[in-house]
Amino acid sequence: MYIIKVGGGSEINLEAVVADLAALEESFIVVLGANAARDNLATLTGHQKIELTSVSGYSSVYSDAEAIDLIMMAYSGLRNKRFVELCQQNSINAIGLTGLDARLIQGKRNKGIKVREGRKTLIKRDFSGKPESVNKELLTLLLGQGYRPVLSIPIVDEQGYAINSENDDIVAALQRALGAQKVIQLIEAPGFLDNKNDENSLCPTLSVSELADREAVAEGRMKRKLLALTRLFKDGAAEVVIADGRTKNPILDALAGKGTTIK
Repeated sequence: MYIIKVGGGSEINLEAVVADLAALEESFIVVLGANAARDNLATLTGHQKIELTSVSGYSSVYSDAEAIDLIMMAYSGLRNKRFVELCQQNSINAIGLTGLDARLIQGKRNKGIKVREGRKTLIKRDFSGKPESVNKELLTLLLGQGYRPVLSIPIVDEQGYAINSENDDIVAALQRALGAQKVIQLIEAPGFLDNKNDENSLCPTLSVSELADREAVAEGRMKRKLLALTRLFKDGAAEVVIADGRTKNPILDALAGKGTTIK
């Protein structure tokens, strides 16, 4: 089984991604991003996205009640159902779900994010958290019956509230529960870049120890992504491929060794 994380950028070639999924013999679960769709909706509705950087250097989106509404519209609504529609057009019997449905991804709400504002350290609380468990029985049942789950945020907290969570952390939770043979992450770049502004600076391979070294010096959202990748291997991942989601064959290219392979 594969776990395939599809980035939410506007340049991801969704039609090509789905065409490649249709060619796979292995079963798979898709974890679907929608950040570009969310940002577009935020502009249309006049909602200002707020990003917080914790005192430890990790960045995240501040998720108030209005932000959760946007997530439901963009991620679990428009992006998820259009992706499922593409799957059905390509003879993939996909089923669109969120972590909220049947407590598919159970999380724990963050106690608060420590941030610095001027000389003060403040605690910011919102509707966000980290996944802790997966409804493995439901996913196993669906996969066994030939369905292909397409998962989007929000997930659910201890008291049944919808909360935001990082897709990288959701992938790690799925890997821990299901033990996928391979994790493929499709992004808007050829793979992991030494210089984020230079697409010719691709790192074709990385080791787990290199991930930890890079995470120690990274900043912002990249720091969080590298930490999530490190956790993937702690949870038992054998191989992760970070590949270009903009090409004519994003998944087949990743399986052929293009992009960045981490073992």
